[in-house]
Amino acid sequence: MRRDPLIALRPWEAPEVTSWGRLPMSSVDRRDGALSLDGTWHFQLVPAPGASSGEWTRIEVPGAWTMQDLGDLPQYTNFQMPWAEFPPASPAANPTGVYERSVDIPADWAGRRIVLQVGAAESVLLVHVNGTPVGISKDSHLAAEFDLSDVVRPGDPATVRLTVVKWSDASHIEDQDQWWHAGITRSVLLYATDPLHLADVTVRARQDGRLRVDCQVRDAAGALPEGWYVTGALGGQLLVQDAEFDRVNAEDMRVSDFLGEARLSAAVREVRPWTAETPELYDLTVRLHRADGSVADTSHHRVGFRDVEVRGTNLLVNGERIFIRGINRHDFHPLTGRTVSADDMRADLVLLKRFGFNAIRTAHYPNDPTLLDLADDLGFYVVDEANIESHDHAHEIADDPRYLGAFVDRVSRMVLRDKNHPSVIIWSLGNESDYGANHDAAAGWVRRHDPTRPLQYEGAAKLDWADLSVASDIACPMYAPIEDCVAHALSAEQTKPLIQCEYSHAMGNSNGTLADHWAAIESIPGLQGGFIWEFWDHGILQRVNDGRPAGRAGAGLYGKGVAAPGHRWAYGGDFGDSPNDGVFCADGLVFPDRTPKPAMYEHREIAAPLRLRYRQGVLLVDNRQHFRSLDWLSAEWCLVHADGSTRTAPAALPDVPPGCSEAIPMPFPAPEGEAWLTLRVTTADDEPWAPRGTEVCLPQVCLSMGRSTELSTGIAPAPSHEPVSGTSVEVDGDGLLVHPMLASPPVLSLWRAPTDNDEVGGMAARWRDWGLDALVRKVLGLDREGAQVTVRAEYATGAGIVRHEQVITPVAGGLRIEESAQLPEALDDVARVGTVFETVGGLDVLDWYGQGPWESYPDRSAGAPVGHHSLDVDDLFTPYLRPQESGGRHGVRRFTLSAPDATGLAVDLAAPSQVSVTRYRAEDLAAAAHHDELVPRPGCVVHLDAAHRGLGTASCGPDTSPQYLVAAGTHRWSWTLRVL
Repeated sequence: MRRDPLIALRPWEAPEVTSWGRLPMSSVDRRDGALSLDGTWHFQLVPAPGASSGEWTRIEVPGAWTMQDLGDLPQYTNFQMPWAEFPPASPAANPTGVYERSVDIPADWAGRRIVLQVGAAESVLLVHVNGTPVGISKDSHLAAEFDLSDVVRPGDPATVRLTVVKWSDASHIEDQDQWWHAGITRSVLLYATDPLHLADVTVRARQDGRLRVDCQVRDAAGALPEGWYVTGALGGQLLVQDAEFDRVNAEDMRVSDFLGEARLSAAVREVRPWTAETPELYDLTVRLHRADGSVADTSHHRVGFRDVEVRGTNLLVNGERIFIRGINRHDFHPLTGRTVSADDMRADLVLLKRFGFNAIRTAHYPNDPTLLDLADDLGFYVVDEANIESHDHAHEIADDPRYLGAFVDRVSRMVLRDKNHPSVIIWSLGNESDYGANHDAAAGWVRRHDPTRPLQYEGAAKLDWADLSVASDIACPMYAPIEDCVAHALSAEQTKPLIQCEYSHAMGNSNGTLADHWAAIESIPGLQGGFIWEFWDHGILQRVNDGRPAGRAGAGLYGKGVAAPGHRWAYGGDFGDSPNDGVFCADGLVFPDRTPKPAMYEHREIAAPLRLRYRQGVLLVDNRQHFRSLDWLSAEWCLVHADGSTRTAPAALPDVPPGCSEAIPMPFPAPEGEAWLTLRVTTADDEPWAPRGTEVCLPQVCLSMGRSTELSTGIAPAPSHEPVSGTSVEVDGDGLLVHPMLASPPVLSLWRAPTDNDEVGGMAARWRDWGLDALVRKVLGLDREGAQVTVRAEYATGAGIVRHEQVITPVAGGLRIEESAQLPEALDDVARVGTVFETVGGLDVLDWYGQGPWESYPDRSAGAPVGHHSLDVDDLFTPYLRPQESGGRHGVRRFTLSAPDATGLAVDLAAPSQVSVTRYRAEDLAAAAHHDELVPRPGCVVHLDAAHRGLGTASCGPDTSPQYLVAAGTHRWSWTLRVL
């Protein structure tokens, strides 16, 4: 039996082989009018390349086989490789998928050039058609095209066989923080062109309306025919042939018989420039003509006129210094893995737009080309990143000449595909691959081919943010403390813009200090923003009964971030995958079903197009945009008083130019006492990403006897409760309060169910070592003075004795509990200091005055306006993929917990406090790995915190700032409990 020559080459262990028989990459989009080969294919999964099982089944294309219950399951690792072999080796157990289907070649394609396009295949693709070897391709995230003209006959059926090898030398430079999948993950299509065709089109459209279109022409026969020419039209305006280009081309003898070049140009009057705020696009059509004038080929492009440059320490778009309010985004879906539909991509971008994001980093590979079409149309700045990450062997590979071709190939093909997209403003050489000669070679190719955009690469700039000799025009660190960024910007040594490629790691209950970060960015020249890590929680919907991915059949089995009964969100290790990196893949701002996490609202307010300020009796509106006025917005005023009353009124927004401020009259007479003025801002008309009336932001200021605060840093005092006589306080033998509405009494709490940041950052281990998760109470004394009871207790911890005192006093309508806790000096960083108790069952609705309605914490509270809020208790809890501390509300002054008949309890707090009300104890959350393991308690678990530790982002990046730590010393708090 003759051995397959493509298998014999063993290309999966030859990094020097990046392709064979593959056509050059081009910006000419052939998707329109193509013959789709998506759908059901015959498939067999074999244990290694060249092996055969003889058992055929069916598979859906596009779609990873790891998501289609075919025996090979997903595996999650962060930077470690899934197998031990060193580059460029692959493991002997190497799952290989063989895809096969028949396709009828249209008879009217006779005499035409016939091309097969495979949108993406992980990680090595081998192509056979009608039994003939056609080609090889690597790079799991860019399309591969092959000319089939010599191996198929129009009018006859053809058999297409695609063999995909899972592990390869290429896997070592695709070592992204990701689920490892395998298969054909983007669309497959067949198209035909005239033998004389447009090989490439390069569009350069300047902010001032100058347009240049460079065309490359080839003929499948080899030699170009005489007399061909190119025309172009932008809308109704015809482009003209660039005579100077033709003359220089001829003089330089760059006209050959196998590659034709032509340049067209135009000057567009009164051009409407493209920006992320104003994504103005023009339709360009380029036509290739034969000598007789007939059209041989046509290419359509959407053109945005804009300029991008780095000038000193500023990144400029159309001459304006912009803020990059960015996010990192993978191609991801909880049912299909790496395969994402156009509708899903649009939903991603619409959601991001509604929450104030204006930029995307395609982490860590070129995304599906449809994403860039949508970014052009909806308005996003894009850092387009090459599919290079050699995390586990970064230092060795960066200078390994065997991988030189792969680096240049991946970067250059990305640029060739995406260069005409106005949304792409920066090229990235990859991610976390150290820095070496291979990067410099790729950078050199880009700078020659496309001098219109800057380059960035974190690995080049990480050792010295100011080094101008490296292959990064932008200082783009990861998770740099904001203090370090500020120090660099103020050092007089800064040479380039500082835009973090990753910051504010969104793992679990996270994104603390985001507002502090942006306060520094907006006030210090040289800092221009960054990209939050990341958009999605990469949880895969999993059937609990058999541990398999739910696949496409799982549609509709989730909502509001929660999987349906019998299912859960799987993370590393849940598929029996080893090695794995656990829940580290759940680090997004949205849940796997695209439900926004509370931190999204924090970002929305920080990135709001307008803000309010109130200074010395003057109300100011700031336009925080770069290019747009406020005329696309509508608004309504709402004044909230501490007594519960509210007033509303229409708001007429002034015509404030971008970046400017304007004073406006107060909408209401000056209130007595403290009140909060909120501007509810919505879209005035339909936007491409939001229908009319969509909420955009909720800027708020506090009005209080001539003083104010922005957002929410204080709350009006609650009604006082005077002591009353003739009422007794009931306590048990241990001095614990007995109350008809409480299922368990109020006791001291110093611990929280650790967040992912607490666990990875080491705080949780320290708290457990101290014994804060299992405090043992010892009563020291119980004193009665009239109706008042004082209970003194102590708790032994690994860091010393904590002394706690409760003074319980009957007051009109209830009980006042005054508490203090003395923490020894060694307990210098605890999770919380406060009270925890549990209510009787049946109390299902929480009404509160404080920040909300979304979850908020001391270092993540900018997105939750102060007001009167109401939610069902079950809706207060936030279902982070690994159960942990959640559901807190910051700055709460009072609340009620009530049953359907309006009975229940009320709590008034003497000072704004962190409050949480859920169905779970902290130990319930800490013991569970997934939400399907949690059993709700019949009552409510209530925490009243005098102090609560900030969240930070220590799972990957800085911890919270010192001002948000809970320190040693004496803490005092007071609250009143009443029966409704």
